[in-house]
Amino acid sequence: MRTFALAVLLIGYLTAPLAAETPKYAIAIHGGAGGDPARWTPKQRTARKAALTRVLKLGVGVLEGGGSSLDAVERVIRELEDDPIFNAGRGAVLNSEGGAELDASIMDGRTKACGAVASVRIAKNPISLARLVMTETRHVLLAAHGADRFAEEMKVDLVDNDYFRTDAQIKRWKAIKAKEQGTVGCVALDSHGNLAAGTSTGGLMNKKYGRVGDSPIIGAGTYADNRTCAVSCTGVGEHYIRHAIAHDVSARMEYKQQSLRAAAHAAMHKTLKPGMGGIIAVDKDGNIALDFNTAGMSRAAADANGKWIVELGSRKPDSR
Repeated sequence: MRTFALAVLLIGYLTAPLAAETPKYAIAIHGGAGGDPARWTPKQRTARKAALTRVLKLGVGVLEGGGSSLDAVERVIRELEDDPIFNAGRGAVLNSEGGAELDASIMDGRTKACGAVASVRIAKNPISLARLVMTETRHVLLAAHGADRFAEEMKVDLVDNDYFRTDAQIKRWKAIKAKEQGTVGCVALDSHGNLAAGTSTGGLMNKKYGRVGDSPIIGAGTYADNRTCAVSCTGVGEHYIRHAIAHDVSARMEYKQQSLRAAAHAAMHKTLKPGMGGIIAVDKDGNIALDFNTAGMSRAAADANGKWIVELGSRKPDSR
């Protein structure tokens, strides 16, 4: 009888449902580098922190629910594109002709599938159009008129180009203050161990029409590889393109066995000159790096262990 009872207890133990484990995830977001938060009004700083907090909660919600890193990245960036505070989508800066030309890219670290669009003028959310390039075509990058035609074919949300011409950006454009640059981006590790990265931008204020920066260039402004990390960059795109900065961070980890923090720091402070911008990255183990060589970088990050960061800058860059 005692043997039978022990057997019943053992079977019950083996078949009992396991306690739910906290899903492993990590996410980092940037809202651009280049502007000095110390020069912003208290209202501007409060609004930007509130926006970063909102989208960070959104991304964490996707990941905590078992959603994919790709979905989290797209959802976060769509929200940032819809917020006129940021230089992407609705708040995009204007080119030398007073119009908006938008760039975006997204990459799946599991398969290295990627999609990008450049100089689009009518897609409300370029990041979603970039994902459709990845999933619905055999290409990586569509540009200008071709990208706009693809947007029409995919029946994504379309807007007139005047949608992107906010009063604030028109005022800045007329003043021709082209010193600030910015972008939005998101990188994430999901509970399945998959990494993803995405970046979206309006580019540089008063840029020459047709100019394309690093944001839609895989390996320059965006990169993801499950073996190493996911990276999104922000800053003066020409320099990120010349040095393939996003891929360089991954390559340093793979070939030199550098940590994520060391690789991001080397790219920002040894390869790039001061004042060029910033990087956010997450590695395959959930480590997060937030680094920049400008006066500030709007950034946010969280992970399953309770990390929660929402900062604008005005202090020593942070890699954790």
